Amino acid sequence: MRIRRTLGATALAAAAVLAAGTMTPAQAAGSAVLTHTAVGGPNIAVGDVLTADLVSGSFATFYSSATGTSGIKCAASSFSATVTSNPAAPGVATEQLNTQTFGSCTANVIGVTSVQSITVNNLPYTNSVSDAPGNPVSLDPTAVGPLQTTVVLKTILGTITCVYRAAAGISGTTSNVGQTIGFNAQALPKVSGPSTCFATGYFSATYGPVKDSSVAGSPHVYIN
Repeated sequence: MRIRRTLGATALAAAAVLAAGTMTPAQAAGSAVLTHTAVGGPNIAVGDVLTADLVSGSFATFYSSATGTSGIKCAASSFSATVTSNPAAPGVATEQLNTQTFGSCTANVIGVTSVQSITVNNLPYTNSVSDAPGNPVSLDPTAVGPLQTTVVLKTILGTITCVYRAAAGISGTTSNVGQTIGFNAQALPKVSGPSTCFATGYFSATYGPVKDSSVAGSPHVYIN
């Protein structure tokens, strides 16, 4: 009987070690969906402010087609978002996008001489970040209004205003490689503006590294 109990205890101990060995760092530490400093690092607190600029050397683009290069590109863009929920992984964390800006923009549209401004309207938006396969992200409107961007262009005939809107929101992905969040060719149909404004603006941009500016040293943000 004593031998059987010893063997049973040994088997249970071995099973526990095996199970621990197959756990991810996030599971082992009971991490939330969003952590800073490392995968499985300290949980990001609700209320923390996350910020990012464009990945170095990249552009935010508003092109007239999903695969073309005609339209607008901006060498500067940044965002600021407040974490509103960060449940235990696996799950979906949410953020409130408070600001998103664009600068140093140029256009290669016939008749357009310069880009005067690009303004994101109807903020805040809701940003949902999942740790499901592919780390999907959705940027959705709130009661304030739909996702909307107003583009003011100077043309050879004067200044024009183009308004683009994605009523159902847009989608993207995050990555722990470079701690980025990106959007690729997300369609925003035109809702107002003259014919010089292309019918649909396709938005692409990759921001990173995303940082938790509420923590000393602004550590990078990871998905668990």
